[in-house]
Amino acid sequence: MTTTTFVETLHGGYGQSFSVDELLFEHRSEHQELLIFRNATFGRVLALDGIVQTTERDEFIYHEMLTHVPLLAHGQAKRVLIIGGGDGGMLREVLKHSSVEAVTQVEIDQAVIDMCRRYLPGHSAGAFDDPRVSIVIADGVEYVRDCHERYDLIISDCTDPVGPGEVLFTSEFYVGCKRCLNPGGVFVAQNGVAFLQLDEVRNTQRRLSPLFTDQTFYCAAVPTYAGGVMTFAWASDNPALRQVAGAELERRYLAAAIRTRYYNPQIHTGSFALPQYILDALSGN
Repeated sequence: MTTTTFVETLHGGYGQSFSVDELLFEHRSEHQELLIFRNATFGRVLALDGIVQTTERDEFIYHEMLTHVPLLAHGQAKRVLIIGGGDGGMLREVLKHSSVEAVTQVEIDQAVIDMCRRYLPGHSAGAFDDPRVSIVIADGVEYVRDCHERYDLIISDCTDPVGPGEVLFTSEFYVGCKRCLNPGGVFVAQNGVAFLQLDEVRNTQRRLSPLFTDQTFYCAAVPTYAGGVMTFAWASDNPALRQVAGAELERRYLAAAIRTRYYNPQIHTGSFALPQYILDALSGN
């Protein structure tokens, strides 16, 4: 078999490459170009419009941090909304919490779900068949603008702010998310690799801060997302949720009886300690 190379150039003048040891799926949907291939190091890799979204090898870091941090900080979340996340990894992690009663997932592209169920089954691990789940194929901005449901946690598992994912970084989207949150709820979202995407961090702070009493970011290092730590946006009207004591986080983690490979209560607490270059950017220095 002839090995080809997939080159991702998300940033000007800098990128990364993957050997394509086996091409598994390639399709142009109404919304985006979908590609799944096998790589010797990272296993199966999903790319949308030329940008790597997830890999079998390290997806657990990203999905655990965007779910267990807000769920265990909140402590009583019953209803969860996921925007995006068609690979099913976020859904899988949320459903580990038996205390969660209902999850709505809004995905713009049914083809992503279908493709990932077939070629990345470990991501969802049966989550799409859980009776607590409702799948809605729709635009995320329109859903949060018009829906009558209310949620304790909203997770924006979006692509970077290009193509279909661009609208999920706008003030209109954030206003919609705020109206859909129950009092004291939490909104979280992936916010790029801050070292190379500081403007995204600044823009998110500028758009979320007027809407929420407590707005910040937390971090995790995900090897696939090259260039430094990935930031996750955090927004809530209850500042206490970000300051849960370590002993209480440990109690909640043990009570939830979930298995994790990256997340633990110590990582949870430490993830809110931001590098100085991010703090400087957020303060305008």
